[in-house]
Amino acid sequence: MIKNSHTIKRHLYIKLWRELTSEKQMVFLSGPRQVGKTTLANEIASEFKNKLYFCWDIVEHRKKLIQNPAFFENINRVDESMPLIVFDEIHKYRQWKNYLKGIYDQFADEYKFLVSGSGRLDLYQKGGDSLAGRYFQFHLFPFTLAELDGKKRNINDFLKHPINNFDINKPNITREIWQALSQFGGFPEPFTKGKKSFFTKWSVNYASQIVREDIKSISDIKNVDNVEILFSLLPSKVGSPLSVNNLVGELQVSYGSVKEWLKLFEIFYLTFRISPWTKKVSRAILKEKKLYLFNYPEIPDAGFRFENMVAVELLRAIYNWNEYGYGRFSLHYIRNKEKEEVDFVIAKDNNPVLLVETKYSGETVPKNLINFQKRLNVPAVQLVNKEHIFRYIKNEKNKILVITAYRWLSSLP
Repeated sequence: MIKNSHTIKRHLYIKLWRELTSEKQMVFLSGPRQVGKTTLANEIASEFKNKLYFCWDIVEHRKKLIQNPAFFENINRVDESMPLIVFDEIHKYRQWKNYLKGIYDQFADEYKFLVSGSGRLDLYQKGGDSLAGRYFQFHLFPFTLAELDGKKRNINDFLKHPINNFDINKPNITREIWQALSQFGGFPEPFTKGKKSFFTKWSVNYASQIVREDIKSISDIKNVDNVEILFSLLPSKVGSPLSVNNLVGELQVSYGSVKEWLKLFEIFYLTFRISPWTKKVSRAILKEKKLYLFNYPEIPDAGFRFENMVAVELLRAIYNWNEYGYGRFSLHYIRNKEKEEVDFVIAKDNNPVLLVETKYSGETVPKNLINFQKRLNVPAVQLVNKEHIFRYIKNEKNKILVITAYRWLSSLP
């Protein structure tokens, strides 16, 4: 049975916060709207005896900061332990980078700072580097199977043997979570309510709010309707190399506009894109990225929706591994000019470590996966949307694991 969103503790991210804040006094928390950043900030703050929550969207809070930049010095302490100051949505303040730089340089020995925002705070940095070296960052994702299920694999064991020792969770529970994610997505409110009618209403309002409030607030878009139309086209583009030129033709707007709007969708976590992998791949596609949605139940095609779910699970893992400092991980896909393709490649330090293929219907291993595995000489897993599948296929020096998707994904570190 799915719990209420307020009873689902986000232990995966609290553990990461503890790691980051042990080494840096200022930590940025980024993520989509309504993904639970404020709830997580409150969970983190509950571990501190002295704390203060600031939100730029609250008029009284804004007034305090403008009147006295060091307003947090006035908090009533219960003891001598270090306080936590939470700054929520402060990136909406025009001078936010200079402000955080100033308080960090003055107060880093006396306070810890958690800075959260509905957008990619690293990309908001574009205008300058005044905060360089002063913070670590982590990202809060919508619920994923690996977060909600029980046990996780050790990262070192996973990297050595990614297609072994994965079956460590209870399949009945894992299956229930996976099915709920497929229907309602991973955003806490629709996921925990578990009603299709609520999800539909929530989803329509969610995208419109981001376009008409968040995106409009930082851009000079003159016709917001065109931006909404562009976003409405994207669910049918998931899983294939995205052609900006084709979108330009459909919308009858400039190439620069479409390119800019796609970037804004990424900044506000409506979408993410992955680049093609070209190393040791002859006649590889070089430029076109594949696009995916964070709110994947919107995707009409069941096969591409399944692929998108896997993409979110893999991306969450890669972000976490990077933020822990385990290496420089990245997610890609393979496609050549003959249209031979593998859905995902996980790379570490610019070297491939695992191929991942998705198969919504059927379980036959495609020749593309076999051939690309031979060229790259790495393990491979084919994730299928079919119950009770588990076997290994020998491929020269390597093996391909064919497995029911949720069984392998549930223990992803």
